[in-house]
Amino acid sequence: MRFRRKIRSPAVLSHEFIIQNHADAASFLVMVLLLGLIAEVLAKSTIVFIAVQYNVTYTIDDNSEQFHFYDYGPKDFATIFFYMLVAINLHAVIQEYILDKINRRLHLSKTKHSKFNESGQLAFFDLFSFIWGASILNAEEFMMNPTSLWKDYPHSRIFQVKFFYICQIAYWLHALLELYFQRIRKEDIPRQLCYICLYIAHISGAYILNLQRLGLILMVPHYLVELIFHASRLFYFSDENKQKGFTVWALLFVMVRLLTLTLSVLTFGFGLARAENPGFSIADGNFNVLPVRIGCLVAVCLTQAWMMWKFINFQLKKWREHVKNQIPKKKVTNTKNKRTKKEPNRGHWQKTTNGEGLLIK
Repeated sequence: MRFRRKIRSPAVLSHEFIIQNHADAASFLVMVLLLGLIAEVLAKSTIVFIAVQYNVTYTIDDNSEQFHFYDYGPKDFATIFFYMLVAINLHAVIQEYILDKINRRLHLSKTKHSKFNESGQLAFFDLFSFIWGASILNAEEFMMNPTSLWKDYPHSRIFQVKFFYICQIAYWLHALLELYFQRIRKEDIPRQLCYICLYIAHISGAYILNLQRLGLILMVPHYLVELIFHASRLFYFSDENKQKGFTVWALLFVMVRLLTLTLSVLTFGFGLARAENPGFSIADGNFNVLPVRIGCLVAVCLTQAWMMWKFINFQLKKWREHVKNQIPKKKVTNTKNKRTKKEPNRGHWQKTTNGEGLLIK
């Protein structure tokens, strides 16, 4: 008779316990904050976590119509924290109900399994961000008028733009926590930590410096390129012969890098430099001074140069691997051709009734 081994549950508040139950803890906190809206005593404090804060209403003397814009402040940290919990829940749902089921069918190795989960999560987020960002650009018509990138700076935030940036910052902050929750391999942590910190720095910088229009226009094509890359990566893991998507990604990657540099130089080098209200004022959100413009332009250029350097090294590595794989194949074909030329036509020996061998060709 076989005895079943009892599976011991991890100790409360241990590392294993936190990793296994982090999604449940996040969903519990979300439910507590949502239930806090029901009670009038707690509603004033819990609304800070859920709703977008710092609403400012403007009216024009000639017209009684009111315009609602949003500023930023310390209360945004509470809102970012709430939507970071929401991102953790969505991450767990996508992982458990979609990616894990696909992984069981594909039977991937540990290395491919980790990359498949990474690309799967980022593909969903890139698709969501691209659709949302493109809808904002279409509604506000920022792409139709390039001068809107620097005209009337500092720009007032509408609800959709501020909420978009808060969700972006919340997602990438949650991605930092997922490095621990998902038990990412030590070899992959530096690479993922690098691009996560770059996302947080650039998106937060655009949000704080009132460059949300420029940041939004640059993020939408960037997320489109990243979506194509991660989608191609997912198809490649399912079937290694499906590699056409990487060619499309490579072409669009270079084009988006050039577009990013062009718009950045145009905005910081010409547009904001000739703006009507240059100056530095934290209260007004005006950061249109030469050191800030140079710092932003240098940061963008260095990031794009680093991305192109990584891209070129990646393409050279793939080309070298392709050449190495082609050399053994050429040697095998050459040896086969030589053997066929040297070897004469041979038949086979067949014994006759009188015991003599006959060569039958």
